[in-house]
Amino acid sequence: MKMKRLLTLLVTGLLVTFCAQAQPLMKTHVETGDLEATADGSDLAIYKAIPYAAPPVGDLRWKEPQPAKPWSGVLKAEEFGPWPPQPSRRDGSHPKMSEDCLYLGVATPAKSVSDRLPVMVWIHGGGFQTEHYGGDLWTSLARRGVVVVSVEYRTGALGFMAHPELTKESKNGHSGNYGLLDQIFALKWVQRNIANFGGDPSKVTIFGESAGAISCSILCGSPLAKGLFRACISQSGGSFAPWQDSGRSLVTNASQKGAEQHGLAFQKHLKKKSIKQLRKMDALALAGDNVGFGGFWPCVDGYVITDDLYRNYERGDYNDVPVIVMTNSDEGVLFTGPVTAEQYKENIKRTFGQFADEALRVYPGNTDEEAYFSNGDTFRDMGFAWPSFAWVSLQSKTGKSPAYAAYLAQPSTMSFAGSKKRHGVSHADDILYLNNAFLSQPDKYPAEAAVAEIIQQYWVNFAKTGNPNGKGLPYWPAFDKDKATTMQFSNGASLIAVPNREQIDFIDKFYRFQREETEKMRKSQ
Repeated sequence: MKMKRLLTLLVTGLLVTFCAQAQPLMKTHVETGDLEATADGSDLAIYKAIPYAAPPVGDLRWKEPQPAKPWSGVLKAEEFGPWPPQPSRRDGSHPKMSEDCLYLGVATPAKSVSDRLPVMVWIHGGGFQTEHYGGDLWTSLARRGVVVVSVEYRTGALGFMAHPELTKESKNGHSGNYGLLDQIFALKWVQRNIANFGGDPSKVTIFGESAGAISCSILCGSPLAKGLFRACISQSGGSFAPWQDSGRSLVTNASQKGAEQHGLAFQKHLKKKSIKQLRKMDALALAGDNVGFGGFWPCVDGYVITDDLYRNYERGDYNDVPVIVMTNSDEGVLFTGPVTAEQYKENIKRTFGQFADEALRVYPGNTDEEAYFSNGDTFRDMGFAWPSFAWVSLQSKTGKSPAYAAYLAQPSTMSFAGSKKRHGVSHADDILYLNNAFLSQPDKYPAEAAVAEIIQQYWVNFAKTGNPNGKGLPYWPAFDKDKATTMQFSNGASLIAVPNREQIDFIDKFYRFQREETEKMRKSQ
């Protein structure tokens, strides 16, 4: 009986030990204190809100991020942090918003801090004005054997306003780009702390969509991000278009001086006399629906962004890591609406000037319907497809690391574009393939679920090895603009030549002209 009882105790002990080992890391420690997660099923630990920097409030508004303060006891990271101050969402909802928004989340399948799993760091989109780091794409990817981190950063005026007074305040002589500095600060936090979640800091892949993808391209070009990641995935975005130092809202790729003028115009609009007065304003008043002023965007400040990114890549001056760069087949439909043929042609003339006739040849608009689709296609190519093409093309010339091109064209009735007439995959629809939107409904969306499975396998393979290829998947070669090396996701996966090549070549020609004209103006000043 004693032997039987002893054996029972041994078996029970082994079972308890096995079960304990099988549990994900529900408790851990970071540099500022102890943490407790919430469970997602029996295989994932989710830490929803970890402060990675001090709240950027008061005198820290429009300052580089500062270290988070330690806490006592155990922080239960069971609720997402607030959204950054921003306009209400398109659906009319008003999420909890606060300037105290510098949090990140971690989803880990690791059973031990010694697991050393690859890490994927998600940077959300939203045009640098909106959106939030929370979401369910974490769980689907994490269950494939990676630690997923999602980062919040300052947006809108609080994240990207440049101003002469702020430039003078800065010891580095810059202003704006605070949201990008947040991202870099978070990546440094990952390097110091991710091992305590079972992650490997030497195997970090950054990935993002829209403004998050543009952020990824900027991080690839920034000396401040050197060594913080070993691979990058871009979904619909890249900061390669020419400089535009106009006074318009949402000035893209503006110089520090141009962005400062935008900040001064914002101050005047708010009827304030100084940065001191702007710092006293309620954060929501700087970003709410009634501000009535255009948005803010990263600028070429000579610090975070050292130069026109296109020129950096021409020189080979960037963080040379393997990249996957993907665009969607109908990106522009989310942003454009009905237009008459006459209106469309006038828009083309204003946009392309002396190139208008050629533009109308590659983007015809002889009927209202034709104009509707071409209007979306010009937006697609200027905003997303050409920058992505420029990225992989330049890296294939000047880099040592491989660049992989992808094109999402899977037809689906589910779309962020809603009921708008489409002829492809809308901007942001790629997110549906990374979360459980289709994989949770394979009977209703069999083709989409199959594509989602393929994309997620490629993405996780890439995070694990720096190469998307793996067993059971079509072979994906590095990009060559003159060969069928773009992986098209539509009813499976297959290689195609550069999609919409005639239009892409036209935008390339037009942007080259703009860049040359801007360079002439800069030299003459």
